[in-house]
Amino acid sequence: MTARQLLPYIISLPPFLLAITVHEVAHGYIAYRKGDHTARLMGRITLNPIKHLDPIGSVLFPLMLAMSGTGIIFGWAKPVPVNSFNFKSPRKDMVSVSLAGPASNLLLAMGFALIFRILLWFPGANAIRNSAILEPLATMLVVGIQISIYLGVFNLLPIHPLDGSHILEGLLPAKQAMAYSRMARYGWIILLALLFTGVLNAIIVPFYRVIYMIIRAMFGI
Repeated sequence: MTARQLLPYIISLPPFLLAITVHEVAHGYIAYRKGDHTARLMGRITLNPIKHLDPIGSVLFPLMLAMSGTGIIFGWAKPVPVNSFNFKSPRKDMVSVSLAGPASNLLLAMGFALIFRILLWFPGANAIRNSAILEPLATMLVVGIQISIYLGVFNLLPIHPLDGSHILEGLLPAKQAMAYSRMARYGWIILLALLFTGVLNAIIVPFYRVIYMIIRAMFGI
């Protein structure tokens, strides 16, 4: 793989690491606010990405994508430990903790968009494409928006072990929630089947596109 072919992955790496780190920190912080100090005690409420790296999701899977020539980097971080027994309202508070991750990614996408908008206000912004510094920075910001949205939407899917499954579990009546939780053992099998059949992308992309267009319209980029 040439240096030119590697460039998209090098540019994607910082926003990817930030997106998965912010996602997990958000889970840990809301859990802490709800009474569970597990993540804080384990040093996981930190923006240091090394603390959140998952050998498969943060290293191997993105590396496989890079080697396949897909042009994108995607993956996940090591889940933040949460003990729902420390919550005053375990089911309700777990919904809040689970929502925090995807919500943080959407906020991060808006943050990237805001920085891009500010970049366009600078004199000579029209010359971004010809700038050795501004062009990679602008590309990194756009990729950051895209990765953050995709990660947020992906995690809202109601499939174990994604955040969406914990949200749905907390909203269902207790009996139905218990029955639904028994499907957790099949979660990864379902996810892999959806991934390799292309169904996963078919579900995510329409939502991703709508959110992407809304954010672009909001910030005029």
